[in-house]
Amino acid sequence: MGSTKNILIIKHGAFGDVMQSEGALHDIRDHHPDDQITVLTEPAYGKIMERCPWVDNVIRDPRDRRWRLDKMWALRRALRALNINRVYDLQNSSRTADYFRWILPHAEWSGTAPGCSHPHKAKDPKSIHSLRRLEGQLRDAGLTCKHTLHPNVSWMANDVDDLLEEAGLQSGFILLVPGSSASLPHKRWPFYKELAARLIADGKQVVTVPGPDEMELCATIPGTTLTGGSFLDWFDLAGVVKAAGYIVGNDTGPSHLAAHVGKPGLALFGSHTTVEKTGIKTDRFDAIEVEDLQGLSADRVYDVVNAALNTQSNSV
Repeated sequence: MGSTKNILIIKHGAFGDVMQSEGALHDIRDHHPDDQITVLTEPAYGKIMERCPWVDNVIRDPRDRRWRLDKMWALRRALRALNINRVYDLQNSSRTADYFRWILPHAEWSGTAPGCSHPHKAKDPKSIHSLRRLEGQLRDAGLTCKHTLHPNVSWMANDVDDLLEEAGLQSGFILLVPGSSASLPHKRWPFYKELAARLIADGKQVVTVPGPDEMELCATIPGTTLTGGSFLDWFDLAGVVKAAGYIVGNDTGPSHLAAHVGKPGLALFGSHTTVEKTGIKTDRFDAIEVEDLQGLSADRVYDVVNAALNTQSNSV
């Protein structure tokens, strides 16, 4: 039996991409069952990776400016101290290509960095399904992929029974995700208020879980605004998602979380990207893609949601 190897996975972000990488991490673990796996990620996602069952260690990389040579040398020392045998670069950015050249040029390297030992050259990488791109990279590195196309982050979910009971909620409510990054207002569908009112008129419990930039927005939407006295962290949010019966959201982190917890739901996309590229659709989670979210009516979304809920009810 060979000696233990040291494996490094690089996945900085963003949140939706971290969710999508879960299946790839699972396949890497299956390929390296007895090896030490370290993930290099942004500080914001360090706690998520520390909970991930496929990972042994986590290093937080604040992605300092590369002209800060003191910071780059510190990262170089930390990574070289791990005696890395192989790197799976799931970020594949110009920064991580520099990490290959400057920090770990002699390690086996799976990714798109020029000159790496296990190169992946995806056809039309800007449009290919993000999960299939990951699958192609891992296959090029000699891995068998059973999980990459089917990430499952249900291990993120905290038990939130007490939180739901305090709010008077029962499992099976409809969760709306009306926000997105404050810097990306064009990703926000403007008619959640109207959708919520129709669902409540049908006797449904409707819930919103605001982030720091979304308190005022959620206050305009009928139903229950769930905060637990503060903003929920990712693990409590995952618990709320897991308890929901159906989720409707924008192209934002909680929607990707819902899709990869395995919940039924619907994501609403404008022209900022394509549904196919994000890989958010699953056999249970659907999406609507339109040129302009302002032109996507509450009636159309309600009809899709209502049809999905009726299908669920008939299948029980």
